[in-house]
Amino acid sequence: MQHMQCLKFSQMSIPQSSQPKEATRGNPSFVWRAGQERRLNMLNAAAPLANKRVLEFGCGLGTYMREMRRFTPHVFGFDVEVDRLIDGKCKGVVSELGGMLAGVGERLPFADNAFDVVFTNEVLEHVQDDHQAAREIARVLRPGGRSVNFVPNRLYFFETHGIYWRGEYKFGNKLFVNWLPTPLRDKLAPHVRAYTSAGIRGIFAGTALNVVQHTQVYGGFDNFVARLGSAGKVLRSFWQGLEASPLRAFGLSHFVVLEKQKV
Repeated sequence: MQHMQCLKFSQMSIPQSSQPKEATRGNPSFVWRAGQERRLNMLNAAAPLANKRVLEFGCGLGTYMREMRRFTPHVFGFDVEVDRLIDGKCKGVVSELGGMLAGVGERLPFADNAFDVVFTNEVLEHVQDDHQAAREIARVLRPGGRSVNFVPNRLYFFETHGIYWRGEYKFGNKLFVNWLPTPLRDKLAPHVRAYTSAGIRGIFAGTALNVVQHTQVYGGFDNFVARLGSAGKVLRSFWQGLEASPLRAFGLSHFVVLEKQKV
């Protein structure tokens, strides 16, 4: 009976783009691996989660929500894709839909000053209006609360969300697309943003949020480790080791932590 309910409810959705979901919305975290664990640890170091009220901005299936509940029971999330919320419940990623809402980042369904921590993981690049989303993050954070964000880095070697070529979407990592002049880059990848350091700081300009940490990080390389074993681990150590050097500027993602001004 529960399985039939999941099939029924999975048909619910808000209006969607005709473009592929992996293009316009990205893919959520389907499994928990070392790369996700690393990002969770970075989140917890930047904004300690113990007994805090936490919002995951764009929670997908709820994978990160489940793991954040190791630290606090007060974890909430929203996502624009109702199908993913239902799938997370039906597949057992989260035990219940309580705390998971359908919504859009430009108009969060939460009260002012409701959260101690807001976490975004490769989501801001997909919202229609990232400046408005930043204002909403500032609104729902309490004074002294922190916003912790991973977003794509314009200097990374690959555009990881695929491109459009002659009107057809081409999935996969595309070399040097993000290094092209902006008009050409945006013609190939109109469905997703990639940020310079100034660009990601700029979307929070004018809000009550101040940057307290900003760096770049390389990926988890979980697929390489799974495929290559020890050699993959060496490769991962090499690339992540570059985060301690000026070459971190070419990392996969910006890691940006902001704190809301206290009244």
